[in-house]
Amino acid sequence: MTPHKPSLDNIVAILARTPASLSALLEGLPQALVTVTEGGNTWSPYDVIGHLIYGERVNWIPRARHILAGETRPFDPFDRTAQFTQSQGKELSELLKTFEMLRRENLATLAGMNLTDTDFFRVGHHPELGEVTLGQLLATWAVHDLDHLGQIARTLAKAHTSAVGPWGRFLSILKDRQHEPASNGAGSNKA
Repeated sequence: MTPHKPSLDNIVAILARTPASLSALLEGLPQALVTVTEGGNTWSPYDVIGHLIYGERVNWIPRARHILAGETRPFDPFDRTAQFTQSQGKELSELLKTFEMLRRENLATLAGMNLTDTDFFRVGHHPELGEVTLGQLLATWAVHDLDHLGQIARTLAKAHTSAVGPWGRFLSILKDRQHEPASNGAGSNKA
């Protein structure tokens, strides 16, 4: 199957809005909501922001450059849990500002790449997924943002599960996500 060329304008439109969306949703919330999780090994909104920051530093643009340089070796693995050490001791407002600054810089870098239609089909090698295209990487960047915005909204909603009483049965956001089983029986930390 031939990969589809995503719309760079659509991708950038989502990526450019994410920092403001996160700030509007999280800035000034009580600490109890910023650090709430869905239980178990799930992430709080604070954890998600740290994860997004780490991705801005080591994932999207470095991998795009890797592909454009024609590298044949796989991308460096991505540590999906680096935020637990990288964000330690930082205030949420600081993390939100850092994310906004890094995203602005990365979008400027992306614009400076002057990508052609052909570039979207250039290939890189993911350490687990194998061959991927630049177009797939960029589309994933935008969808990754939306996935984590949804995760944050779901986590905040679930903090109020018992408070909504019988209305909970009408609120799909309070239902647990269905996960595809990992091939080895455990989740991976390498995206």
